[in-house]
Amino acid sequence: MPISADAAETIALKALVWLLGNDDLLPVFLGSTGADPAEMKERATERAFLASVLEFLTMDDAWVVAFCDAEGLAYDYPMQALTALAGAKVHWT
Repeated sequence: MPISADAAETIALKALVWLLGNDDLLPVFLGSTGADPAEMKERATERAFLASVLEFLTMDDAWVVAFCDAEGLAYDYPMQALTALAGAKVHWT
């Protein structure tokens, strides 16, 4: 069952907080997006920005596993949340 848009936003916000607390990964995210911590806080309620957080997170399986383990989430939740926020259909092959 697909997750709701509200649940997707919650997962994305948890991912954002997790990134902010990850001293190794945060600089990678900031460098790849061009965002700074102040901008991250300002844009934390924007669906497009939250989708970009999940898009970044889902680039690496190890990041997904670390985040999901820290939050007690199923490993497919970040991609489901990204799909819900971005409005795209993801096809797994």
